Order: sequence, then structure tokens, then C-alpha cells
Amino acid sequence: MGTEETLRLTVAALLYATGETQADLAAGIGIGQGQVSRRQSGAVAWQLADLDRLARHYGVPVPDLLSGSEHAVRRLPAHRRAAVLGGTQTVLPAGEVSRPRPD
Repeated sequence: MGTEETLRLTVAALLYATGETQADLAAGIGIGQGQVSRRQSGAVAWQLADLDRLARHYGVPVPDLLSGSEHAVRRLPAHRRAAVLGGTQTVLPAGEVSRPRPD
């Protein structure tokens, strides 16, 4: 796996671990969401200047971004981690669960 693919996978893992969207990341590093999408799809390469912005945004050193997704996520500061990975959870008390009516 090359450096560009490693960085794309790392950014995807960090987005997941922080609960951010590409739009959130774009706002955080000062580029458009479309630019993040093109970089993440591999249509456009992440630039060296992007590495510095990504490192500041996530609070990890640049070398950690290039050391693989698992390493970068482990280095992510606790305050940057999402409370729930992969989205939010809704808990309904058992008495409030609605069931579909049979026709």
C-alpha cells in the first residue's frame, strides 16, 4: 500500500473515530467539502500543506498520520473521539416502542 492510500484510509478512520463528516473536516482545515471528497476518492492527492492542517485539526503529529489508520486513531486525543462510533444511538424505553399495525 502506498503513502497516498495510507493517508486516505487514515483520514477515513479519523472521520469515523471523531464522528465527523467530510463537511466538518473541510471546515476544520479550510477547504471545501468537494475538495475533501476528491482527495478521499483518490481523484486528487492530499498535499503536504494538507498534512499540516490535518495534524492540527486532529491534534496528532504528521508522522502519526502516515503510520497507518490504527496508529493514528490510537494517537487521537481523548477529547477528539466520538462518544459513539459510527453515529448516534437512540434508546427507547420498552414501553415506547411502536410496532407496525397488521392490515
